[in-house]
Amino acid sequence: MTREQRIRDGNAVEVRGLVKHFGDTKAVDGVDLDVPEGTVLGVLGPNGAGKTTLVRCLSTLLVPDAGTAVVAGYDVVRQPRQLRRTIGLTGQYASVDEKLPGWENLYMIGRLLDLSRKEARARADALLERFSLTEAGKRRVRTYSGGMRRRLDLAASMIGRPSVLYLDEPTTGLDPHSRNEVWDEVRRMVTEGATVLLTTQYMEEAEQLADNLTVIDRGRVIAEGRVHELKAKIGGRTLQIRPSDPGEVHRMVGAITQAGLDGIGGATADVQDGQVSVPIASDEQLTALIGLLSERGFAIAGIDTTMPSLDEVFLAITGHKASAPQGNKTLEEVTA
Repeated sequence: MTREQRIRDGNAVEVRGLVKHFGDTKAVDGVDLDVPEGTVLGVLGPNGAGKTTLVRCLSTLLVPDAGTAVVAGYDVVRQPRQLRRTIGLTGQYASVDEKLPGWENLYMIGRLLDLSRKEARARADALLERFSLTEAGKRRVRTYSGGMRRRLDLAASMIGRPSVLYLDEPTTGLDPHSRNEVWDEVRRMVTEGATVLLTTQYMEEAEQLADNLTVIDRGRVIAEGRVHELKAKIGGRTLQIRPSDPGEVHRMVGAITQAGLDGIGGATADVQDGQVSVPIASDEQLTALIGLLSERGFAIAGIDTTMPSLDEVFLAITGHKASAPQGNKTLEEVTA
């Protein structure tokens, strides 16, 4: 199948049975992925799950031990040179040249990507402006703060307008304003047709950017789907009821339980907040429960339904709490 045919088939990234060993450790253990063109795939997992190793394999920095991977129509093992011209990569830590000014970093990368002098200058200027680095563009990168270096590194990965962009925990160490700038730029690139593979442990980032999610643990895919689909897998909605009289929470729980409408997890009373929580498995249960409260004469001050947070999904699926990436890790720590 030709590169053009694969792209027409709709997948910018196709991975089948990918394996990567480090000694006796399988950092990537038979991973399958499909990333439709023009979408964002969020790859979640605890530290050491194999996310970074996967990205390094897909960006030709590591050679997989087994399996196949085709990115933008190119085989990552057999056609690495062609592939490198169509992808962008931002690793976990900034890798720009500290001895050069920011603008010269971007211009140099543009020229290495065969942009003309005029186009390389224009792209450097445009990306410095997008990432609020215009005033710092003439300063050497060694004078930049950590957040500024990170933004410059992201700009560098985008200068060639890659068709596939790998972002490996891209907003580590960024303040909220800089993080939002990165998110806006990612969205802009996707609207222009780029495909993004995003690894992150920031749940808000995954919810903001990802069309689909893949959860990896110990080198294997253990769950995948859209955000709402993964949330539904761990219990769906919760009905939260606040009676007008907070003292009635226990009587309300008793009525719900007696009627058999308390769901799998059971109805619970929060005396401090004056609130009753009930897991909801179906629309029929929700309708019956509302009807029961009306029949029993409970006065309701407030009622709401909530879905589990993505943090709760992460914990339920992996058994690990999501945490912000911290500190530099060795290859052994990343792939353990």
